[in-house]
Order: sequence, then structure tokens, then C-alpha cells
Amino acid sequence: MTVKDPMSDIDLPVQQTSQRARFAGSLRAADAGRRFKLAGWVHRRRDLGGLYFVDLRDRGGLLQVSFGPEWSPPEVLARAGDLGAEDVIAVSGEVCLKPEANPELPSGEVELRAESLEVLTDSTTPAIPVYRGPEEDLPSEEMRLRHRVLDLRRPELRDNLLLRHRLVLETRNRLDALGFMEVETPMLTKPTPEGARDYLVPSRVHPGEFYALPQSPQIYKQLLMAAGFDRYFQIARCFRDEDLRADRQPEFTQIDVEASFVEPEDILGWMEELMAGLAEVAGVSAPRPFPVMTHAEAMDRFGTDRPDMRWDLEITDWSEALADSESGILRGALDAGGRLRGILLPGGGALSRKQIEAVEAVAKAQGAPGLLWMKGNPDGASGPLSRFTSPEHQARIGLTDGDLVLLAAGTDRQISWALGAARLEVIRLLDLPMDRETAWLWVVDFPVFEDDPERGGLAPNHHPFVMPNMDDFHLLDSDPLAVRGKAYDLVYNGSELGSGSIRNHDADLQRELLARLGLSDEEIDRKFGFLLEALRSGAPPHGGIALGMDRIVKEFAGAQSLRDVIAFPKTTAARALFEGAPSPVGPDDLADLHLEVIDEGAE
Repeated sequence: MTVKDPMSDIDLPVQQTSQRARFAGSLRAADAGRRFKLAGWVHRRRDLGGLYFVDLRDRGGLLQVSFGPEWSPPEVLARAGDLGAEDVIAVSGEVCLKPEANPELPSGEVELRAESLEVLTDSTTPAIPVYRGPEEDLPSEEMRLRHRVLDLRRPELRDNLLLRHRLVLETRNRLDALGFMEVETPMLTKPTPEGARDYLVPSRVHPGEFYALPQSPQIYKQLLMAAGFDRYFQIARCFRDEDLRADRQPEFTQIDVEASFVEPEDILGWMEELMAGLAEVAGVSAPRPFPVMTHAEAMDRFGTDRPDMRWDLEITDWSEALADSESGILRGALDAGGRLRGILLPGGGALSRKQIEAVEAVAKAQGAPGLLWMKGNPDGASGPLSRFTSPEHQARIGLTDGDLVLLAAGTDRQISWALGAARLEVIRLLDLPMDRETAWLWVVDFPVFEDDPERGGLAPNHHPFVMPNMDDFHLLDSDPLAVRGKAYDLVYNGSELGSGSIRNHDADLQRELLARLGLSDEEIDRKFGFLLEALRSGAPPHGGIALGMDRIVKEFAGAQSLRDVIAFPKTTAARALFEGAPSPVGPDDLADLHLEVIDEGAE
């Protein structure tokens, strides 16, 4: 027998056990007149002067349980009056229709009239409330993470994790139907540079040597292709020791996919089919095919490689329109090989000077030297940019009464990201209506390399194993930053959900690209020798993608943070507050691992 889960249209087993007959939240009007034994937590108790109402909560949702003198024995009624929040109870009785239904609850048409009550566990007073009234704010996130077991009882988090479960299940089913085979790869592996710092694990039996926790299964899935597995996937745990942000966790989960004898269109087609299936489970719109945009076009039009296409507002190149300006700032930027680009905001004149300064601060934080602005008024333009432009210039730009123009001058590397950030900030400040509710996008043809500001030289834009576009091979020596790779990202509502590429299956070319990243022959052999050996053994052309499961659930659930879709997340300081990790290790354990903790503050 199955019942409808209140959080979705998916049928669930009844979950009958020796201590309960059903999920409490699964009861409906059709169950009226039947008798059940239920168990769960006291979500809320109301005392109406000898008549008690308890909202009983379990994974299936909430059900009202009533205790009254007409149907509850005196000892049961007395015990109900002593119930506290989060007590674990078992109740038995008859399901009855409510005189007045609660439309906000799937079980809101019925209640259980309790004839017996057993307190299975007396709860201490909860450190944070699980039940909140409509006007009550959540406790601070630090408090909620410190008391995560209580926080996980909130229906919102339960729903998020139920959605996550269904998306993982759908992923496995969809990829299996497409011929992909799930293979687990090692968690203790070899340290390799993949863009972030490794978490290192000391070896007890090999003094002075370390394993690394995988940043991704990247190399292993390439080895599986060389081994002939053809199509692989894994719901993979990954680890990166990096400075955290709101959308980052030191350990995360990705849908890892790799296939042989493919080009980008194969991976994109399969992933669209997968994402359409996941979106259907979550009730999210995913019309196919997803639009495709090159990396260069995305940076030019939206100032980011993950543009939020829910708004049509774009960055415009005004270099030609303002080429004859007498402004030294504008002319200097053009003469130095830069461009004059900006955003025309219809109705943006409503922004105050203080708000415009806030937008400029956002742009400067992304590397722009500043923003020039002007407003369109009935009697002419105003603002700093108006002093450098004539009415003819302003007409070329398209400025009209009530508009705002924001302009940045410089090279694309100086101003693209800044204008992209400014675009999102003005959308937020003006609360611009969306042109569409959801926006999917493939961004393709990413550069193979980018500048490495810390070390100098080149760094991989994605990772070191991307196959360069054959049309750009001639630029490897003269202009390596212009070399495009067969790399692609999946973007949803301005959030990067996944990143992938066709891999380099030629061992000699792979060695050359690693050398261009500054690795010596000795480093290449030490860090990647086993991969090069596998490629030389006869590796097929192959490629794949890694989709961020945490981020997919966050976006589909409409959660505010990745921590709201992970059962036991870390803080932005990479601490697990409930468990108290990381924690010191005793001297005997350190000695077994041949380690010593050095007090940096000691003399």
C-alpha cells in the first residue's frame, strides 16, 4: 500500500512499523472513521481549558491530535496536559473530520481523537524552537548550526532534504537509462593540483607520506575511460580546502559524468535530458533546448561567465558612439586599447546619488577604476558623464528623460566583471521585473588559460585537462590567453550548476599544456605520471561534466544558503558546530601519525 507524500506527487510506502501504522501527515478525509496508532514529536500544544490539541509531527508532516474528556480517559487527558515541545509520543484513536478544515495542511481536514498516549521520550527544553509562529524570526544561523538536530526538525529543512533524495534517485535512474554505469572512485588519493588546496591525510604506515581527499574524481574518471568503461557516473563526495563563501562548502557533492567518443554536443544533450528530468521532479520549468552562448559573448553582453538571463538588460559598447569625445579619460582608455562600455537603464534616474555610489563601490570591488554616470532630465543630462558628452553623444547612446547611464572605460579584463556586478546591483536596487521566471544557458568555448596573479604566468581556466580548440592551436605560443577550449558550463538563473569539457586524450599534448602552466618535467611525472601512462596505453577521445548537487537542490528548493540543503554543513569558517570539528588530537595519536603540532606563538 502507498500514500501520497504531502511534499510531492510521489507515492511513498506507508512505513508501517510495530509502533505506528502510518505517517501522521499522510492521513486524509478518506481515513475518517478508521483507527490508527501514530508516533512522532510534539510540534505544538494548545490548552483550551481541559481540551488539548497537539500538532504531531513526523517525516510525513503534521496532524492534529485532540485530547478531550468525551473520548480520552482521565489519565490520558492528564498526561496530555503535561506534554512539552519535542516530546516523542505514541497515540492511538479514531480519525475524525474536523468541524473546520485547515487548508494550509495536507492533513488539515482530519484529526486523531486520542484514546491512549505513551510518552516515549521526555525532551529537555529545546535550545532553539522548532515551531515558530508566523511573526517569529529564525534564531541566528550560528545557533541553528550549533543545535543542528533541532534545526533539521523544521519542515523547511525536511522538505529540502526530501527533494534532494528524490533528485539523487532521479539522477541515478536517468543516467542508467542513458547507458551510464555508476563506479565509485577512491577517497584516499594522490595530491594533485586542481585549482584549490588539498585536504591532506597523513599515513600511519608510511611515515612522512600523505594521501589527499579528492577535489573531484577528475583523473579517475579519465582513467576509467582509458580502461574502456565508456560511460561512467558517480554521486561523488569532493573536498577543497579553500576560503569559503556563502555558496561554498569544504565538502560537497557533485553528479560526476564522463563518456568516451564524444563531442560537446553529446554531453550537452544528455545533461539537458537529465536536468529536464530533475526539474520535473522539483516542479521547475526547463524548456529545451537550452540556449547556447560563447564565453566571449557572455562576457561582452553581461560581464560574467554565468549571466542571469531572467533580465534582458545588457552591457553596450559605446566606443564608436563616443569616439570623438574630447574627454581625456575616455580618449585615454580608447588610445590604450580599451573600450567604453556601459549600461543604459530606462527609469534608472530614480536612483539616488547614494545608491549610484553604492553601485560604483560594487564595480570598484571587481577591479574597475570607477564608473561615470549621467541621468536624462527634461532640461538636459546631469551627472559627471554629462560634462564629457554632447547632446549628440547622448542621443547616440539612447539617453532619454528618466534614464540612467553607467559607463566604464578600460580594457575588457578591467571592466567586464565590474559591469556585470553593477548590472546585478542596479537590478536589485530598482527591483526590476523579470522578463522570465527561469533562465537556462550553456556557456561554451571557455579559454584554456587565464592569468595567475599570484604566481605570474598561466593558470588553467577550468582545470589542466581541457582539450584546446584545434582552430586555436596556432595561438599557443603567441597568445595563449586567446586559446579556446572545448569547455562548457551550465547556468541556471545566474548560478553555475555544472562545469565540464572534452578532455585531452593525447599524452604528449597533455604534457605540453602542463609545462605551459609552469610544471617541470619532474613535477609532471611525479604528479601526473600515472595519468600520462594511461593516456599512452590507448585512451579514447572523452569528456564529461560535474554538476553541483548541493547547488541544484538549493536553486530548485529556493533556499537561501547551501547550508539549508545539506544535513550537517560547515560554517564559512569550515567548522562543524554541532559535532565540534575540527578538534585537537592527543599526543599519542599524533605520535602514531609521525606528526607534531607546532605552537606558532611560542618563543
